[in-house]
Amino acid sequence: MQTERGRPVSMPRSGPWKRALVATLVLALGILAAGGLLTSRGKPPIPQVAVGPDGRTVFTVADVRAGQAVFQRYGLMDYGSILGNGAYLGPDFTSRAVEAMVAAEREAIAREQTGRSYADLDEAGRAQVDGLVRTSLKANRYDPQTGTLTLTAGQVASLDRIRTDLRETLRLAAGGDRLSPQELDQLARFTFWTAWASTATRPGSTYSYTNNWPYAPAAGNEVTFGSVWTSAVSVVLLLLALAVILFVYRHYGLEMEPDGDPRHVRVPDAPPTPTQRMALWFLAVAAGLFLVQTLLGGYMAHSYVEPTFFGIDLRALLPFQVARSWHLQLAVFWIATAWMAAGLYLAPLLSGEESPGQGTLTRVLFGALIVVAVGSLLGEWLGVQGRLGRLWWYLGHQGWEYLELGRIWQVLLLLGLGLWLVIVGRGLRAALRREGDRGGLSHLLLYSAAAIPLFYATSLMIGSGTHITIADYWRWWMIHLWVEGIFEVFTVVVVAHLLTALGLVRKASVLRAVYFQLILLLGSGIVGTGHHYYWTGTPEIWLALGAVFSALEVIPLTLLLLEAYEQYRIIRQGGTQFPYRGTFLFLVATAVWNLVGAGGLGFLINLPVVNYFQHGTFLTPAHGHAALAGVYGMLAIALLLFVLRGVARPEAWSERLVTLSFWSLQAGLAGMTFLTLVPVGLLQLGRAVAAGYDASRSLAFYQEPLVRALLWLRIVPDSVFIALGVVPLLILTLRGAMRPRATAAAAPEPQRRRSPGREPAWTAHD
Repeated sequence: MQTERGRPVSMPRSGPWKRALVATLVLALGILAAGGLLTSRGKPPIPQVAVGPDGRTVFTVADVRAGQAVFQRYGLMDYGSILGNGAYLGPDFTSRAVEAMVAAEREAIAREQTGRSYADLDEAGRAQVDGLVRTSLKANRYDPQTGTLTLTAGQVASLDRIRTDLRETLRLAAGGDRLSPQELDQLARFTFWTAWASTATRPGSTYSYTNNWPYAPAAGNEVTFGSVWTSAVSVVLLLLALAVILFVYRHYGLEMEPDGDPRHVRVPDAPPTPTQRMALWFLAVAAGLFLVQTLLGGYMAHSYVEPTFFGIDLRALLPFQVARSWHLQLAVFWIATAWMAAGLYLAPLLSGEESPGQGTLTRVLFGALIVVAVGSLLGEWLGVQGRLGRLWWYLGHQGWEYLELGRIWQVLLLLGLGLWLVIVGRGLRAALRREGDRGGLSHLLLYSAAAIPLFYATSLMIGSGTHITIADYWRWWMIHLWVEGIFEVFTVVVVAHLLTALGLVRKASVLRAVYFQLILLLGSGIVGTGHHYYWTGTPEIWLALGAVFSALEVIPLTLLLLEAYEQYRIIRQGGTQFPYRGTFLFLVATAVWNLVGAGGLGFLINLPVVNYFQHGTFLTPAHGHAALAGVYGMLAIALLLFVLRGVARPEAWSERLVTLSFWSLQAGLAGMTFLTLVPVGLLQLGRAVAAGYDASRSLAFYQEPLVRALLWLRIVPDSVFIALGVVPLLILTLRGAMRPRATAAAAPEPQRRRSPGREPAWTAHD
């Protein structure tokens, strides 16, 4: 029998909820796996040999795979994009190759049909040639029996155009001038193959392997009916499901019921354990990485308006693709580090004791974190500079967005996550024994912690030569399921523990509310991963699955906003004396950004009919910044402040720094999102619809006066975010790390031990 505010409380059993959650997981993962099997069978074929009209070999499967290796080795996915996925400064290499193919095919057909150049034809003659070009490029001349792809004369000629364009484009990217003629040829063949897969009709259908992406009317690529009807159905189902879920939520009381008075909440009086004190240094490292990550973001944002950094050419020392690789990787690193600290702090707090050796294990984990962070960042720089030779895959840059770190560093990171799980599991043993129910809240914390290394391990399914369609399938398991899914599951459970421990919600209501949220999050989010698979060479079924389930992801985000009102009520009621005011401010911000960034902007770009035109434009990073920084970043800061408040000495705390950081981060993020990223993205979307996708990604677009003005404007919110948001947070964490509260061994005799099973005192009653 547990107690609540001194009264015995009968806790509900998790049985039915646990079974419902397990069933949801099995069903959703089963759908995702079945879709993966269809993807593997339907991926665009890489021909064993491609021949010209005369039967001569143009390139082989080895050339395409070698070209993919060149693309990965030099980190070009963090300079431009391929099949729409990647960075935005450089071109989309697929759409650029499609345009080169169109131009070469026009010239070849014009000379064959009329004996004159395409430029010399009148309007009627050009229209006739254009029709023949569309028919020619949509024709699929691949023979699956022999593995032979027969190219037209225009397609063969386009390889020279692609090679020339790549050479000129890569002069602006580090590594570009280091490519040998052979590497440039191989890269041209790889990008040509992605363009062929984007235009050639998939057998048994009327659209290409990439569902007719990119939008290139001259190549016969138009939006498909599948993109239209799945978008419409997803909106209808969202409206119906939202009404049903809100009714069930309210009718059956599935929210956490408020209880207690925030004015009575106190910081736990028990002295921190060695593990909890060590958690402060994890927070300091997280804040330091956060600062470096945002400085890199400012450097990259400036790269869109001029090639130098205020007159200083840093491209040789810090190439754009290295800066972006570090920017993305550090985002994951600092957020994960903050959440690691939360787990290290909570485990002994919930158990009321600390197992022997935990402090030593935590120090080993801290050292491993530093080694992986520094080693992987250095390896990526060396890899892009071409200094690692054949070791590029293992120590350098893997070449995939969000999975840049070399394989050895990736394995070491996984081992570090495993060690963290061991530490948290050992720390929770007493709480797990006391709870009894294997589906209870403490057990959920252990399960959600275990899911973090488990789902990260799926990224190991990608090898150095994995087919790009299959690599992208597994890559989004790590990005969407790990970062956007499992991290959010872990946070829901941690926040539930926080609210319960503070005595601000009724314990009897917490378990069902958490399970209900997890069922909605995972039920929609797992299959919702499919919205990343629309145009990467996957079957059309992903249009339906991705559209419907990604739309349904808005529902749990809406419910989180309803809970944010209760968190706001706690802040108002607790007043300035409420010790966890900062934590709850960031929790409210998380809910708002969840609905605006992950929900609103995500819903906008995830509709297939919209995504078809905007895929890879600035609307994508608008959603990415509002979701990753606005949701997971703000969640990480909320947990960071929660841990800091409980372990640092009172004199190290500053409510003024917390308030300054909070409002500056919100203003800065809102500014960069809605003053620059969204407007530029909408302009790109309009350009793509009017002139084709490639025109929206050209360097000329970024040089237009209005676009340049919007890009320059970003310097204001970026400066506010960094100088007034991140820096105060770093100062606060460093003060806390250097001024921790005394441990039990150094505390006065009455506080020297915690009794096993004793819950910490969080509240004081009049």
